[in-house]
Formats: sequence, structure tokens, C-alpha cells
Amino acid sequence: MRNAPTILHLDMDAFFAQAEQASKPSLRGKAVVVGGLGPRGVVATASYEARVFGVHSAMPMAQARRLAPNAAYLSPRFAFYRSISDQVMGLLRALSPLVEPLSLDEAFVDLEAGGAAWDSESARLAGVRLRADIRAVTGLTGSVGLAASKMLAKIASEQAKPDGLVLIEPGTERALLGPMSVRTLPGVGPATGDHLRRAGITTVDEIVEAGEDELVRLLGKAHGHGLYAMALARDDRPVVAERETKSVSVEDTYDVDIHDRVRVELEVRRLADRCVHRLRGAGLSGRTIVLKVRRYDFSTLTRSETLRGPTDDPAVVREAAARLLDSVDTTGGVRLLGVGVSGLADFTQEDLFAQAAEKRGEGPEEEVAVEPVPEEAVPAEHHWRPGHDVRHSELGHGWVQGSGLGRVTVRFETPESEVGRVRTFRIDDPDLEPADPLPLVRRRPVEVALSDAAETAGSADAEGAAGTAGSADAEGAAGTAGSEDAEGAAGTAGSVDAADAAGTVDIDNAVQTVGTVGTAESAGAAGVEDDVPVGRRGSGS
Repeated sequence: MRNAPTILHLDMDAFFAQAEQASKPSLRGKAVVVGGLGPRGVVATASYEARVFGVHSAMPMAQARRLAPNAAYLSPRFAFYRSISDQVMGLLRALSPLVEPLSLDEAFVDLEAGGAAWDSESARLAGVRLRADIRAVTGLTGSVGLAASKMLAKIASEQAKPDGLVLIEPGTERALLGPMSVRTLPGVGPATGDHLRRAGITTVDEIVEAGEDELVRLLGKAHGHGLYAMALARDDRPVVAERETKSVSVEDTYDVDIHDRVRVELEVRRLADRCVHRLRGAGLSGRTIVLKVRRYDFSTLTRSETLRGPTDDPAVVREAAARLLDSVDTTGGVRLLGVGVSGLADFTQEDLFAQAAEKRGEGPEEEVAVEPVPEEAVPAEHHWRPGHDVRHSELGHGWVQGSGLGRVTVRFETPESEVGRVRTFRIDDPDLEPADPLPLVRRRPVEVALSDAAETAGSADAEGAAGTAGSADAEGAAGTAGSEDAEGAAGTAGSVDAADAAGTVDIDNAVQTVGTVGTAESAGAAGVEDDVPVGRRGSGS
């Protein structure tokens, strides 16, 4: 373990719920629950106001509604959360090249690897600046833990919640951990906790007193040794920038059990296609196809089949999943289906169609061209999900409060407006359409930064490039930083969009970021798909 608290753990506070409250003025300070709203849905995140009533993550949504009947229940907007997460991860990567994301809202950072901290004072300053930058860029709050190990940094961030910072000084770890519950330690869940409690072990100090041999007897060799080491505050795990993906899978839970075998088969085919889409999106292929079936009585069956080589072909995955389904009895009803691929690789084997045919006991068949049957045009039907964004041609931007009986209720407000008014429309109202989420923080114009960025990035090179190309327009564009082509010729990083996006913290940061990073996407808030180092000296620091 290191001698300075230079491992940082960031955990955004009630992330999904906080993002919803920030984007909807009428929900600020109110109980908000985000998750699946169907009869079998579960809570993804509950705001701190909702937690007062006992609502927490992973709770069945029906139970949450009983505990907090007056809370706002919203469907998640994962693309919106991911865009905010990208901004936050960009700030973390500005601190260090070693960033280990655990989820959309949580990550470890090795501050020492990036030179951002080397002792307690510099680590605390880095944490304070990070929290200020996150608030400036996203409008949200996060809690920061700082310690000499990953385990302790995570414990510190839990103690810091909400919106705080806790630093555990090296040498104080044992005294801090001693009175804590055994459930505080990683790897101690409800089952292990109950097992230890029955043995009379409820605190970390009692783990140490019991001794390593007793833990091995109770929990087994691997778990016993590991838990004893953590109780002594020993944790040498490094921050790993990239984790190897072990499998790719998708699954659906159905509001009503599926009894129709044909419907089950169609669902498995659809899940297989979705799984392959994710697989290809990650640039991977896999050898082992896995089918998961949870039946009406909550019994869960898993079946798998290993192919001769890795594939990312949807037809091969569909056929393998269908063969696996043949061995499962679904007559009583199915409540959950899932398809996954493991044994991943970054290449494919081309002859798996033949393998699939062999497993069916068939020879190769000639392909028969099938004439597609034209379908009648059907008007698109909108599904108005609570919490999702809409736009009305006259009333502007709003969000869905609820829908049913042929009506949809919308509250018209934006992140920077006052609490908005509510209107109800027919679900097929032609003036109402789905919309993209609005940014939580308005981007400020930074004309001064534009001119400075253009000058410092080398306008003389841009003029030379324009002269070589024989285009007066390109030369003029390079001088004003208003043309993407001219900027590329000049070797500058600054387009109007890039500078505007980078300028969300302050003008100096905008100049620094535009000159260093690159494009509109990589300059910060506008490019939600990229992780960007938006300036490390936020206005809040």
C-alpha cells in the first residue's frame, strides 16, 4: 500500500435521480424514483428525499410505491445519463491517465500516476477542484473519497455522501475500520454477513480478533484470506484503466408471463439480434452462446453451447439460442429471457454457417431468394414514458408527467426555467413529438477565447495553407476561426462549437482546452460521446 492518499474514488450522488431533478425544476427537493415502471420493475435510483421513506435501489417498484406514494416515478433516460457521465469521466481523465470506471456514475482515479497529487494536501486540493469542476460542467454534485487504497477510498466516498469529501490519512485506517460493520468490507454481502453474524462476528475488529485460520474455516481459503487482509486495511489492488470484457448479454423481464411457445421463440430471436448488435458495437465476437430462462415459479435455467470458433453473425447466434431453447420446458410461463455471448475474441470464424447446419443434422442448402412482401404504411405510435422529453410546436420543451386513456400530460419547463405549467393532450396530437434532453448547464459564448485560440494556434500556418490551396475563403476562415477546413489546414483545434463547449468553466480554460484537445466533440459538453479533459482549473476551485 502507498504512503499517501492518492487514490480517489468518485461517486455521483443519487445520479439518475439528481439528473432528473436538475432538468426538471418542479421536482427539485421532491422525492424522485427512477426505474422500471411496470408491475415487475425495480428501482434504479432514488433521490435522497425518497430514501427518507425507505426507498432504495434494487427494491421492487411496487414496494417503493407503497412506501412513497406521492413520489415522482420516472422511466430512465440512459442516453442522457451517459452524456453526463462522459463529461464527468473526461474531467477524471484530465487528472490522470489511470481512471477505472465502475459504472456510469462511479470511478477510481490514481492521482499519483497523473502527477495531480503526491501527498495529503495536494490530494485534498485535487478532490476539491474536481468537485467544483463537476458542478460547473454538469450542474450536479459528486462525493469524493481519498485514501491509500481502493477499498478505503470507496469507504471514504460513502462517508462523504452526499456532496462531500473525506480523506483517510495513512496510518489511521485500522482505527477507522475497527468499529465498522463487516458489511462495510468488499465481498461481504447479506449471505456472508449472516454467516459471520452466526459465528459471533459483526464488526471488523471482531474479524481481526477471530484470526485468519477461523475465517478460512468459516468462509473457505480464498475468501477467508482475502477478508482477513482487508480487515487489516491491506489492499494492494491497482487502478486499472481498462477492464477486459468477459461477456455481452441482454435480457428482458416481462410484465405478464409468456405462455405462447411461438412468442417465446420470437423473443429469443429478438434478444439474440440485440446481443449481436452490442457485440459488434464493441468490436468483439464470441464462441459460447448462453440462454437464460426464468420461469413462472422464479426458477432460473441457464443453457450454453460452445461453437468451434468465435462469431458475431446474428444467424449463427439465433440458431444456437433456438437450439438451447428446445431443451427448456416453458409450458408454465416465462417471466424473463436473456441471451448472452462469452468466450470473447476480436476476430471471427467464417464457416460457422456450416457448423450450424451440421448441428441440425442438415447438409448445406442453396439459398433461395424470397420476394419481400410490401407492408402497408402504419402511422408511428408514440409511447409517452414518464420523465421523457417532448416538444410542442407552440409551447416548447417539456416532459411527460404521465399518460393513459388516450391522453398524455406534459409539464413545460426547462433546466433554467421556473416551475412550468401542465397541459394535457391527446396521445396522437400532431403538435407534440419526442425531443432530445436539454443540457443542464447553458454554454456561455466566449468570443474572446475564440480570437485568442486562433492567434495562439498559429494563424500564419493557416494563411500558408490557404495560399497553397489558392483559396481566399480558406484564409479568411482561418483568420476568424469560423471554418472547419481552414482550422484543419492551420492545425488549430478551435471551431466555434468547440470553443463554446470548452468555455463552460471559464475563458482561460476554454483557450487552454481548444488549443490542446481538438474537435467540438472532444472539447467538452457538446461532445457527449467522447471523454474529454475539460480544464482542470474550474471556476468553482
